[in-house]
Amino acid sequence: MAHALSQRVTTADGTLAILSEVELAVKAGETLAITGASGSGKSTLLGLLAGLDQPSAGEIFLLGQRLNDLDEDARARLRAGRIGFVFQSFQLLPALTALENILLPLELTGRADARERAAHWLDRVGLAARASPTPRQLSGGEQQRVAIARAFATDPEIVFADEPTGNLDADTGARIIELLFELNASARTTLVLVTHDDALAARCQRRLHLVAGRTAEAASA
Repeated sequence: MAHALSQRVTTADGTLAILSEVELAVKAGETLAITGASGSGKSTLLGLLAGLDQPSAGEIFLLGQRLNDLDEDARARLRAGRIGFVFQSFQLLPALTALENILLPLELTGRADARERAAHWLDRVGLAARASPTPRQLSGGEQQRVAIARAFATDPEIVFADEPTGNLDADTGARIIELLFELNASARTTLVLVTHDDALAARCQRRLHLVAGRTAEAASA
């Protein structure tokens, strides 16, 4: 998925290397945790792997496509319906209801059964009775459940999750972890997640550990 991947940014003090020569391959259906201290480059790596940003150097392949060859619009078309995202801050649209947040990506992919499928996935995450509230009327755990439903509703081939329990208390986070891995196992989706939580990382089949933007170890979790 990534070969000799590097990311550098220019600051007032010069060039800062966020990632340096990272190598990574992920098999279909695999669960991978990307771990490391704050500032080690975890979220930057996730964004590059998902095609949200372009690297300074190196190659990225996603769903059989070399992302280096695609512009922003082409990368967005590649992600549509085939990639799911779960973010620490939920990233739900505040003006839409819980159901509508799940419905939107389904409608964008042109599914004829979009509304029925959105309702099905809201039920799958235990929120069938909470279709009408907007995000600010939902608890943090409920918002993340909606976000997880949105991620899986389009039958993605890969789900990228960035600190999915980072804004939740321990008990709620534990329930979200169970839900995420239950749905992922059922869908047989490839899951790549960033986390600082060792318990969450241990649920994955493999772990990629970053230290100062470099791969320190890659081992079974």
